[in-house]
Amino acid sequence: MRLLLTMSLMLVPVLAFAQAAGPQIKRTNPPTLSKPTGYTHVVEATGGRTVYVAGQIALDKDGKVVGEGDMKAQAEQVFKNLQTALSAAGATFKDVVKMNTYTTDLSQVQAVRDVRARYFGDVTPASTLVQVVHLARPEFLLEIEVIAVVPLAAGR
Repeated sequence: MRLLLTMSLMLVPVLAFAQAAGPQIKRTNPPTLSKPTGYTHVVEATGGRTVYVAGQIALDKDGKVVGEGDMKAQAEQVFKNLQTALSAAGATFKDVVKMNTYTTDLSQVQAVRDVRARYFGDVTPASTLVQVVHLARPEFLLEIEVIAVVPLAAGR
């Protein structure tokens, strides 16, 4: 009985640390797949809290379109909006495990990639890029939604 009690007391800090450590995110690019440019082929997440961020478009906080006709300006606003949304949930771009990008013009995708690289750095999510005929309003060139996994927070 004494051994059982001692073992139990030893496990409490280990279990507490495991819970406090937050989610585990593993990013893998299998060598048998093509080398990705700005994304990761496989992202596994365990533990933590899942956060879904709705598709963000190039609207400022007052609801005005930013960068009409300018893909780079719209990308800047979209990533700024994503950062704000993630922050509201206690997340950062390092917590993002999946990103879906919808654009009306793939010929301008490099502008989006340049902005994305500044926000994500080397920690990239699994990603999908799709060209669409149009988005919710004709002046929108880009919409991006993300999923993040963040540490469990007390009271949430």
